[in-house]
Amino acid sequence: MTASAIPSSTPARTIARWLLGGAMVFAGLSHLFWARKEFQAQVPDWTGRVMDKDGVVVASGVVEIMLGAALVALPRELSRVGAILAAFYVAIFPGNIEQYTKGKKGFGLDDGRSRLIRLFFQPVLVVGALWSTRTPKP
Repeated sequence: MTASAIPSSTPARTIARWLLGGAMVFAGLSHLFWARKEFQAQVPDWTGRVMDKDGVVVASGVVEIMLGAALVALPRELSRVGAILAAFYVAIFPGNIEQYTKGKKGFGLDDGRSRLIRLFFQPVLVVGALWSTRTPKP
């Protein structure tokens, strides 16, 4: 198989990428409209020195919408978009850790066990962002 005949993606990766893109756009819109208070519970307290919690929620919502749209609309930049999205997931992880360690309620995560379990989904998102945007090996 020649390099030009190698598919740029697989159906599974494409479906995963589109689902991830849709989820990101949905999450971003929820940051801006109906779930702002819920997301503010996840913003680490130390960010208040730089920006207020609502500003962080709005800014991250805009970024999520852009990243979600880029997963679908920028097929020539998939590897780069996937790396940026993975880095974004790593960057927001401290908020999840703080929600767990300080017992902050939000999104139905009202007990320590559910907040702890949620922490293990962040690496899955990082791997999903990278896997769905990489060109498969021949």
